[in-house]
Amino acid sequence: MSKPVTIVMVEDDEGHARLIERNIRRSGVNNDIVPFGSGTAAINYLLGSDGSGMDHKGEALLILLDLNLPDMSGIDILRRVKESRYLKCAPVVVLTTADDSHEIKRCYELGCNVYITKPVNYESFANAIRQLGLFFSVIQVPAAR
Repeated sequence: MSKPVTIVMVEDDEGHARLIERNIRRSGVNNDIVPFGSGTAAINYLLGSDGSGMDHKGEALLILLDLNLPDMSGIDILRRVKESRYLKCAPVVVLTTADDSHEIKRCYELGCNVYITKPVNYESFANAIRQLGLFFSVIQVPAAR
């Protein structure tokens, strides 16, 4: 039997983080959510002390990633995750305010699975997160190798 998927949420805005988690829960997803408010903390958790990501071998992770973080770029996190032998199969959902077509293309080239632009309107944002929760409830996530 496979282990349940852990959602790793990298979001520096506490309000957005609460909204994301609340709407994921409303969608019926009860998986563990491990939140990080900085890129450094997230990358340390994901890649571990040796920088390889081996600490998560056998775990199923889904990464929810904001690109605009105070200490490092979400693009750098995405690149490092996808370069990791152990984490490269983990789905990455980019959830950010940036809607630049070059940045979107770059994220897909680096291996993100879904790119969602945060609407400025609260209701639209909440609706996007509810849909994301439904996505989480049906996706099958491979375990780290």
